Amino acid sequence: MKQVFTAATVEEAKQLASEVFAVSEEKISFSVLEEPKKGLFGKIKGEAKVEAEYSETKTDIAVKYIKNVLAAMKIANAVVTAEENEEGAVIEINGDGFEDMLGKKGELLDSLQYLASLVCNKMDRDYFRISTDCNGFREKRKTQLEELARKIANNVKKNGRSSALEPMNPYERRIVHAAVSEIEGVTSQSKGEEPYRKVIISSTNPRKFDDRGGFKRGGRGRRNGGRNNRSKGFDITTSFEKDYKKPKPEDSMKGAGLYSKIEF
Repeated sequence: MKQVFTAATVEEAKQLASEVFAVSEEKISFSVLEEPKKGLFGKIKGEAKVEAEYSETKTDIAVKYIKNVLAAMKIANAVVTAEENEEGAVIEINGDGFEDMLGKKGELLDSLQYLASLVCNKMDRDYFRISTDCNGFREKRKTQLEELARKIANNVKKNGRSSALEPMNPYERRIVHAAVSEIEGVTSQSKGEEPYRKVIISSTNPRKFDDRGGFKRGGRGRRNGGRNNRSKGFDITTSFEKDYKKPKPEDSMKGAGLYSKIEF
């Protein structure tokens, strides 16, 4: 993007370019084409002409998109800042009333993150990871999920019964998997289809129960003389077990980070 700006001074021309491009002057390349000249008695004659060139980065595109969405939502005093890292950018969003609209799980942040990622990755094959946050919400949510995962994992470890958490997005499931992996005697895996995919925490040494829900003794149940009802040709597998046998990519924690790529 290249454009010529005219103003009374070079500084004013640069400022005008910054306002039009909606970015700081540091991100614009300037070439001074013409400067005002001093005439008789020191009077300034003419104007300053500056050629400004600016190439939008993916971060700029994401920030501009989020600002437009906030404007449409009538969020007053919206402030959107971005900090780039090796994989992409973390965008901090603030504004009057914005934090109150996030939702218990940060649904608004997730939506803005997803949409901004779609926009800034539309024209380039190299994936640029966008993460959104507001006043440390992500870190607070991460702490809550880790505490929940440890609490449930310890209960599963004691009673031997598997426990399913509520449906979560891939980012939150990875947090749970990471927390569970630090506790001996339990394991975790994700089951189901998006957006209802959830983490199942299980004991690595589960207790066996008889047909009445009590613990088996001597390796036999209480009914039918201890015979196993899972005889050949008799399938009592539940529909839940049948539907979710195939493993999913995030079931393995090897090399997984907390921020996952959004699959379209």
